[in-house]
Amino acid sequence: MRSTARYYARNPEARKKRLIQQTEYEKQPHRRKNRSKLAMLNRKIGRVGDGKDVSHRKDGSVFLEKQSKNRARKGKA
Repeated sequence: MRSTARYYARNPEARKKRLIQQTEYEKQPHRRKNRSKLAMLNRKIGRVGDGKDVSHRKDGSVFLEKQSKNRARKGKA
């Protein structure tokens, strides 16, 4: 477990505050648009449920990548 995860596991009030912040952030129009674009691409290429994600690169292009690698990087493409 990494230090951030350990911190939130040990501090329930901080974890609750962070979850509220994340919920508000994910509601923003640009985040919803991004999620819907990736979901649409996944459906289009028939990759739903196969363990791969459509991931963004910094230049805006997309590519297929293992879910674990994509989600571990947290946007550092």
